[in-house]
Amino acid sequence: MHHNPFPSHQESNQNSKALLKMMNQYHAHDDLFPNRCTSSLVQEIDAPLSLVWSLVRQFDNPQAYKRFIKNCTMIAGDGGIGSVREVMVVSGLPAETSRERLDKLDDDLHVMEFSIIGGDHRLVNYQSTTTLHEDDGGRSDQTVVIESYVVDIPPDSSEMDTCLFADTIVACNLRSLAKISEKMARKVQVPPAA
Repeated sequence: MHHNPFPSHQESNQNSKALLKMMNQYHAHDDLFPNRCTSSLVQEIDAPLSLVWSLVRQFDNPQAYKRFIKNCTMIAGDGGIGSVREVMVVSGLPAETSRERLDKLDDDLHVMEFSIIGGDHRLVNYQSTTTLHEDDGGRSDQTVVIESYVVDIPPDSSEMDTCLFADTIVACNLRSLAKISEKMARKVQVPPAA
């Protein structure tokens, strides 16, 4: 089953064609097994794509914007494709660790994919895809981020509960990414001359 919690303002957004293209190319999960669910979330960020991508692509430093991560240790690799990280989760969540593998990192197309391959949590067979693109309305200072995932539904849970849990974490991470990116973008802007 698919769960796509797009904000209503996105439907009339001038980015809708580019958004649909990105969704179809990287975020369509039509081949789901019955015990899996998927969702896609969208975040507009008032910051240049290059700045936002510089944060997202740091597989070895996800805590740069992901608030639920206390720290990260690289288990294998140097942050490139095939690298494995172990993240320690902040207290209060129903987990302590997550082991994750970087499956794709494309600096030209701004695509990152990773899979959760271990840990003490309920996100079994979790696969995440994040894509970034510039506003196609001519604004080079705005980035659209789409993050989707596919995950197994635990036997003692429902699709709705599983997606709600994962959506909450992803949405918080995307809002944090927006806040940090926009703050960084404001710092590098030169004030207009008087």
